[in-house]
Amino acid sequence: MPSIEGSDVRKLIVACDAGMGSSAMLAGTLRGQLKKQNVTVEHKPVNEIPADADVIVVHEGLADRARGIAPDKPIVGFKVFLGDPAVTKVVNAIKDGGIING
Repeated sequence: MPSIEGSDVRKLIVACDAGMGSSAMLAGTLRGQLKKQNVTVEHKPVNEIPADADVIVVHEGLADRARGIAPDKPIVGFKVFLGDPAVTKVVNAIKDGGIING
């Protein structure tokens, strides 16, 4: 399972299936939360995860697809788009240090 130190994250991808909607809202929320950490947050379709992504946040139903596309990157699956503990853990690791496992 790939992992990364939160302080090393420079690019976080919120991957989705359709490309709009709730995952775009999540990306906007994360941009605001991580602004001071100089982390770029992008919203991309799961099939277009960029090679320079450090960590990928994706709904758990798409996590296996994301792992197939970016097997060497931490893939963090979540259940709900806003307030999910898995996403909160990623944000806290980036802000305060800690390992992000995926």
